[in-house]
Amino acid sequence: MTPAAIAAIRKALGLSQVEFGQLFGAHFMTISKWERGLAKPSPYQVALMEQFAQTAQAKQAEAQEEVKKLLIGAGVVAALIWLLTAAKK
Repeated sequence: MTPAAIAAIRKALGLSQVEFGQLFGAHFMTISKWERGLAKPSPYQVALMEQFAQTAQAKQAEAQEEVKKLLIGAGVVAALIWLLTAAKK
């Protein structure tokens, strides 16, 4: 796993280096070293990160779908308001 991928997973989860380190039993300075390519996580830690990445992607996809539904719903409401306003004129 590349340093950029580690940082991307942490940021996708919305975690600080301290919080991310707590998930892996690692000090925040270790996380910093991972993200700068100065150290590498263990194979077990990489496997956990991959699971977290999948979870983050699934949550992001769910959030995007929810936003899409909200926008469609808002569009329908706006169209109804416009129609009702136009009908009164």
